[in-house]
Amino acid sequence: MRRLLLALPFALLPLAIAHAADEHDHDHEHGSLGAHEHGVGRLNAALDGQTLELELESPAMNLVGFEHAATSDADKAKVAAARAKLENPLALFSLPAAAGCKVTSQELQSPLFGDKPAADEHDDDDHDEDAKGGEAHHHDHSEIHAHYQFSCAAPGALKTLDLANLFNTFPATQKIQVQLIGPSGQQGTEVTAKAAALKF
Repeated sequence: MRRLLLALPFALLPLAIAHAADEHDHDHEHGSLGAHEHGVGRLNAALDGQTLELELESPAMNLVGFEHAATSDADKAKVAAARAKLENPLALFSLPAAAGCKVTSQELQSPLFGDKPAADEHDDDDHDEDAKGGEAHHHDHSEIHAHYQFSCAAPGALKTLDLANLFNTFPATQKIQVQLIGPSGQQGTEVTAKAAALKF
């Protein structure tokens, strides 16, 4: 299942390349295809048999209101509160009770949680030397990654994925780019707080 979720970006790579060609925006600051955009999160979802995997990636700004290292007590409290909310995925993703989904694993990662940044985010030494405050600049773009795996007793009851609670919990999130693989095939779409549900 994890391989299926990891393969999703490659399956959609032609769409990403086409989109990048349409909106060619040099994003040298981030060095990746996925631009870091405040207010925008990304969700990969895959339903395979009774296993549902969800992988959420979001700029920390959307979830805690800042991206710098939490040094003040107030900032540390915001990080702890966001982490506590992310550690309750059944509430966050509003999975229907009829599906009987139980969390089998979850993993949260972010420099704000004390994790080291991914190697590819900081391996551009030339860029760091050329940019004013290059190292500080990189730390100003913290992301939060959450990976969840569920076992669902009745996966047929998963007709929709409703992200309304995610938008309500983290109101700075304006839209989520979703890549979904389910029984009806593969789809990519954007959801907003006003249209927060999509069909499996």
